Amino acid sequence: MPGNTADAKAWRDSGLAAHCEGVTVLGDGAYINTNLIVPHRKRPRRPLLKAEEEDNAQHRKVRARVEHTFSRMKNYKILRDCRQRGDGLHRAVQAVARMHNLALAA
Repeated sequence: MPGNTADAKAWRDSGLAAHCEGVTVLGDGAYINTNLIVPHRKRPRRPLLKAEEEDNAQHRKVRARVEHTFSRMKNYKILRDCRQRGDGLHRAVQAVARMHNLALAA
């Protein structure tokens, strides 16, 4: 899938949704109109309700952990400047994820 593919389109076309049935999956604002849980949005002349603001705060906390993990994984040179495509990228990400988990366990 080309790198310039919109996130929501990539999600729909990848087949990942079928693998995530019955699992709660969070996404950011790019995943509106998918089955992912996305933050509540402000609408004209309607501020967010207190419960919606609280939901968004929890959503941010979870997403921050995910983004921090991606950031740490980019410390591995193979991903920092990665220009691989297809299966090569998949294998590189798997290898780095395993090394990252080993480093956390040490």
